[in-house]
Amino acid sequence: MANMNGVMIENREKCYRCYRPVSSCMCAHVSTINTKTKFIILMHPKEFKKTKNGTGRLTHLSLPNSELYIDIDFTEHNAVNALIDDPKNLCYVLYPGKNALNLNTEKIDHSGKQVVIFIIDSTWPCSVKMLRLSRNLQALPKMSFTHSKTSQFMIKEQPKEFCLSTIESTLTILELLHAQEIEEIEEGAFEHFLDPFTSMIEYQIGCAEESKNNIRFKPRRD
Repeated sequence: MANMNGVMIENREKCYRCYRPVSSCMCAHVSTINTKTKFIILMHPKEFKKTKNGTGRLTHLSLPNSELYIDIDFTEHNAVNALIDDPKNLCYVLYPGKNALNLNTEKIDHSGKQVVIFIIDSTWPCSVKMLRLSRNLQALPKMSFTHSKTSQFMIKEQPKEFCLSTIESTLTILELLHAQEIEEIEEGAFEHFLDPFTSMIEYQIGCAEESKNNIRFKPRRD
């Protein structure tokens, strides 16, 4: 689409599934994984506005047994509290800490309960604030993992070397739960889990290259 001066502008029509512009919709690349574990994506409002590089919604679309909520303070959030208060659930929040359960070395003893993992989808400073304000999340046991992966998020600078995006972190959790036999995920399912993420990165890099190579000429003044 071009404006009256002939300058190309972005089509702002949105896909209301992945919430990206229709021109860069990633829904066709989503491969779902069915899980026994329920994943709850807690998205900071700033992340919701990042239509170009947010991965929390792509994670949600890839996991049928997941829910996504947008807020900063979840203390009085009815749906979140219902999950936490349900005696049939064993809830964790993915967050590093001294006493956090490390999935690499410690097995979850769920005793027949449904494992529910809350994943905070935001920048690190915003995550700290969200956990500080959300008293119900503070009370949950923490879960973490160790890894040697480097994020594929080439269009975004990570705060530390081994920081991962939300969808990359979720894949690591799924792999570890599968190794613990808490999940029984079909062979090959992991291979395509990051497809919408990698396709999004390729699209953004392509746009950046196109913008760099797009030479604009000022009209000649006679």
